[in-house]
Amino acid sequence: MKLENKIAVVTGGSRGIGFATCKKLASEGATIIIADICDEATAAPAVKELEEQGAKVKFYQSNVADFESATNTVNEIISDFGGIDILVNNAGIVRDKLVLKMEESDFDSVIDVNLKGTYNMIKATYKHFMKKRSGRIISLASVVGIVGNAGQANYSASKAGIIGLTKSVAKELGARNVTVNAVAPGYIATDMTNALSDKVKESIDAGIPMRRRGKPEDVANAICFLASDDAAYITGEVLKVDGGMAM
Repeated sequence: MKLENKIAVVTGGSRGIGFATCKKLASEGATIIIADICDEATAAPAVKELEEQGAKVKFYQSNVADFESATNTVNEIISDFGGIDILVNNAGIVRDKLVLKMEESDFDSVIDVNLKGTYNMIKATYKHFMKKRSGRIISLASVVGIVGNAGQANYSASKAGIIGLTKSVAKELGARNVTVNAVAPGYIATDMTNALSDKVKESIDAGIPMRRRGKPEDVANAICFLASDDAAYITGEVLKVDGGMAM
């Protein structure tokens, strides 16, 4: 197994792409740490399913948007498990509106969770990875951070910021054998997109060269690749998983 004896932290790992990532990393032998803002009871089904899969897994309640919470969680994980090998910054929210109707709070909350939360987790693990002289950091960007999208100025800005953050940190940590990459999903079939009307879904599918929305597993596979030794000489990259949508 490619990730045997590796400790993987996945923020927002209790559902959606995050949970699919946990399952994929676990299938390759990683010990899974779910760091999520939800409570333990809400995360329990995800934890149970991973344990039934044979994975070693532990849940930590954490608010990545809060610097102190993120730092304390990372320190607790390192104390409990002796270190971290893989950090997947997956936690994110949307507050979609045209800028005309977007409140300041809509913009700030998305930036705080998506971009600042990614920074907080990278900052909290930075010295640890430097001292280990090894590590993998993979952050969830989005194709809208590359091409933009009407009604998602806040989300697009947060994901574009993650791309810039990824490339900068990759340059800082490259000499320490720490790779830092981003995965940019297109439209993925999650609870968020499943709530759209059939007409909207059909319109989305028609605009994708592969004529379908992706699955969470498609993104998880890309993350697992970047977390493995197969990607040891890849850093500062943005891997699109979008069916050709943003070519």
